[in-house]
Amino acid sequence: MIRSAILAPSVLVLSLLAAMPAIAQDNIETTRGSGAVLRTLDKVSSEITDLELAPGESADIGRLTVRLGECRFPSADPNSDAFAQMVITDRNSRATLFDGWMVASSPALSSLDDARYDVWVLACKAA
Repeated sequence: MIRSAILAPSVLVLSLLAAMPAIAQDNIETTRGSGAVLRTLDKVSSEITDLELAPGESADIGRLTVRLGECRFPSADPNSDAFAQMVITDRNSRATLFDGWMVASSPALSSLDDARYDVWVLACKAA
């Protein structure tokens, strides 16, 4: 009984991930933004910082370097969601902490896993 309660969240996550290919096959037309608006949180100092990055641009947040690859949004409704491809590295250890797409409407699905910092995408900047 206890074991099933512990496994329940992982089953939910797996079912969401299994549904993602079906969602991706909807052929939603997207537009590439001219940049992205990101928000960072330093969990120790409670400092929140908003960043505006252009594709290929990077910014340093504490010991992290955040680099934006590109930002996309649905062509039919630019205000509905944002998808940002980012690479986040730790300059001290030279380790890549995140390399992939973050979705503004679902930051928990693909997020940075760091003890001190949270980074998430808010929106794409329209051209």
